[in-house]
Amino acid sequence: MQIFRYFTLAMVWFNVVLAGWLSIHMLYDPEGWYYFVPGVTDTGFYNQHFIRDIGIIQGFIALAFAIGTFKPDRRIELWAAATLWLIAHACFHMWEVAVGICSASVLLRDFPAVSLPALFGIAGTLWACAQSKAAGRSLATANL
Repeated sequence: MQIFRYFTLAMVWFNVVLAGWLSIHMLYDPEGWYYFVPGVTDTGFYNQHFIRDIGIIQGFIALAFAIGTFKPDRRIELWAAATLWLIAHACFHMWEVAVGICSASVLLRDFPAVSLPALFGIAGTLWACAQSKAAGRSLATANL
């Protein structure tokens, strides 16, 4: 069971590092980020304000996952909120393919930075829910 805990925390910290890096890069050097990330230039013209807005969101995602790691009593809410944005982002990418804006190959190219964080967030949040439920059962048993 301990190995599953470490694996889950590794997935969560992948999200912390990726979102943290994206946040810093997007806020500090939005134009560099725009040209560095494959496929971004295909999605529209460079917009410094928009990129920095998303950089702020990425910073909040990194913070939510990081704080949730150290605050088990707030973990579900923090990780679920961050995961909802990641899911919405991944679904938006799928929608773009579904309506013909992008080819299906984009999903594979974007998977490590778009869909994988959402899947890791789902796994981490479900694990946190299971841990919370198990802790609640232990507490209820102790109070008997």
